[in-house]
Amino acid sequence: MIDRLSHVRNWIFDLDNTLYPASADLFAHIDRRMTAFIAELLSVDLVQAHRIQKAYFIGHGTTLAGLMAEHQVDPHAFLAYVHDIEMDVLQADAPLVAALARLPGRKLVFTNGDGPYALKVLERLGLGGSFEAVHDIHAMNLRPKPQPEAYAGLCAAFDLDPRESLFVEDMARNLKPAKAIGMTTVWVDNGSEQAPDADRSYIDFHIHALAPWLEQILETP
Repeated sequence: MIDRLSHVRNWIFDLDNTLYPASADLFAHIDRRMTAFIAELLSVDLVQAHRIQKAYFIGHGTTLAGLMAEHQVDPHAFLAYVHDIEMDVLQADAPLVAALARLPGRKLVFTNGDGPYALKVLERLGLGGSFEAVHDIHAMNLRPKPQPEAYAGLCAAFDLDPRESLFVEDMARNLKPAKAIGMTTVWVDNGSEQAPDADRSYIDFHIHALAPWLEQILETP
């Protein structure tokens, strides 16, 4: 392990577009189902529904949070609907499996999705046995990243010292609260960021793909 990361005992990873490439475009299928859900719920066309969806994402952290706040949507019904997608675009990632296995310490998934969906994705990637646990939107009491409570809840649930923890995310804004409590932050800049922010001072490592970076930091000097 490189000296700069010798303090890390807890390796925390976002799921979508972080543990698999954004080029898989899996979220596009989820995105379309979110739009369809909103169109049906609010009796609007797909263009208006998509506009509402993105406004909720920006304003509330997730589309679901916005729907719950504005329309009292049942989160279980919403998540079951939007995650009912085919995952044949995902393939097992042997290099990532091997690199994760070499990391010293605990490994966790921290996702705004729900557990059943996360486990399906991990199985498709060959990562079913790579993580201690998945901390999902329900474990966050439906208060998603980037709300500070989500990070505090994660640390409390697994007795994590944030100063000994590293968090990897494709959404840069979700790294800011992690940095604020002392975590080392890694941004997977792969084009999936939807809320550009000129301030990137809270990012410690700026990468473009996860497996090559893990292999790099694990190389023996």
